[in-house]
Parts: sequence; C-alpha cells; structure tokens
Amino acid sequence: MTNALDTLATALYVKTDDLLKESPHLAPWRPKVGISPRLNDAELVTLAVMQALLGYTSEARWLRHARAHLGHLFPYLPHQPGYNKRLRAAAGLVTAVIRALAADTSLWTDDVWLVDSTPVECGRSRETVRRSDLAGWAEYGYCASHSRYFWGLRLHLVATLGGLPIAFALTGAKADERQVLLAILAADPALASDRPGQSLISDKNYYGAGFEATLAGAGLTLLRPARQGEPERPGTRFFKPLRQVIESINDTFKGQLDLERHGGHTPAGVIVRILQRILALTAAIWHNDRTGQPVKRSLIAYDH
Repeated sequence: MTNALDTLATALYVKTDDLLKESPHLAPWRPKVGISPRLNDAELVTLAVMQALLGYTSEARWLRHARAHLGHLFPYLPHQPGYNKRLRAAAGLVTAVIRALAADTSLWTDDVWLVDSTPVECGRSRETVRRSDLAGWAEYGYCASHSRYFWGLRLHLVATLGGLPIAFALTGAKADERQVLLAILAADPALASDRPGQSLISDKNYYGAGFEATLAGAGLTLLRPARQGEPERPGTRFFKPLRQVIESINDTFKGQLDLERHGGHTPAGVIVRILQRILALTAAIWHNDRTGQPVKRSLIAYDH
C-alpha cells in the first residue's frame, strides 16, 4: 500500500468520524442494548473505499489482503458475511459521506455540470435473468455509446467538469433519462436553487420543450447538441470535447473502479456496491483537492 493511500484513509476516517459525531442519526441502526461493533462505522466506510480504490471486487479476497497488510489501520476486521451485512446497512451513511466530501471541495461550486447515464450490467445468462433477485428492477436495455444490449441497471450521474459526483440515481435500464434527471433535482431542490445561472450539458437524448421549460424554471440552462431537423443550438463547439469528458468519467468508474464487476445479487447489495464506488471516486477527488494535486480525478496514487 502506498503512503498516499494511508494518508487518504486517515483523512477519510477523521472526516467520517467527525460527521458521525455531529450527526449521530446517520449511523446505521443497531439495538441500544448489545455488544458494540469492534469495527466502528467510520472504519467501515474507510475500509470500503480502500477496497474500491485497490480494485478488490471479491470481499473475501479483500479481507484476506486487509488482514495481511492493513493491521496498522484496522486492528480488527470482520469476516466476509459480517462485512457484507454491515456494508449493506450503511448505505445511508455512505450516501451522506459522499455529499459531505463533495461539498468540501473547490469543485462543488463549479457553474457547469455534465449529465449522462451509463449501463451497470447485472447478468448475462438467461438463467441468471430468470432467477435473479434483481428481476423486475434490472431489465434489458441498449447502450448506444458501445452499440450493445445488456441486462441490468443504469447509473445516472450529474457531475462537474472535474468529475466530482454532484447527484446520482440508479434505475432500470429503460428508465427515461429526462424523467430521472427531473426526479433527482426534485428530490434535492437546493442543488439548483443555490446556484442561479447553472449550466447543464447533456447529449441529444435530453430533449423536449416541456422538459427544457422545467429545467429553466429551476434556474438551469440546458446545453445539448441539436437533434435531426432542429436548428443549430448554442454551444455546439463545446459538445464534442465535453462528451469526451463524461466518457472519461464513466471510464474511471468502469476501468478503474470496476463498476460493472460490482458482484451484487440483491437490490441492497447492488446499491451499496455502486455507492461504494461513487464514494471512492469522491474521496479521491476530495483528497486530491485538499492536498493541491493538479489532476483532481486521478486515482493513480491510490490504486496500488
């Protein structure tokens, strides 16, 4: 493990521990009477981020590695079933830490956002599709960027140009991207209301007079390529390079954080594993920002 990862882990633990002291209701529920866990919640969050950054998609293999190499950071480590159960119960805390870290960066106030969705495959065989606990949520969809069909979900992401996740949602593969975006904004109205004049850049699938009027009413200016038959829209020269930015962000999730190798088999399991990867990217950007690194989204210092 690198010194940089040690430093990030320590900073993340302190930040999460402080958040839990300020807002103890964010901790996963547990009975008031009973044995306190030997791995506390801040340690659990830190352990989960390190797992994602180091590329361990198997929890059992990760815990074996941690026992062999991370004893100086984690005096006690649970067995795989306990770790899995604790992590699923901590989904709400992970979400809160993502927001706390994001809001503590200089990128949080960027006045340009990117919005897109990317496939999260959950199975390939017909038997998996038929028997999976994800059936009914996961579904067949098509990824135009890679010209492939898949069975699974979509991660919808609003991010800054620097790759910082601002808001996100996990839906079925066929969910309307426009409706998901409006639902994201409706669930957290302050995201837009606190940023008058915010620009939102999307691909041409985010279209429609009513849709654009709703965004405008929320104070957002939508920039997207013109669809066939439409006149040229403002900002056309920016779209191609910015599409490369969002593709690069998706590639970070998939190539470095193994988004589609999440290993979840139930809704709760998939949700927390996706959150784990969003948190890992957010934590790296937060730490790079706080330590003055030139490339905020770089994971190189932490992935080996």
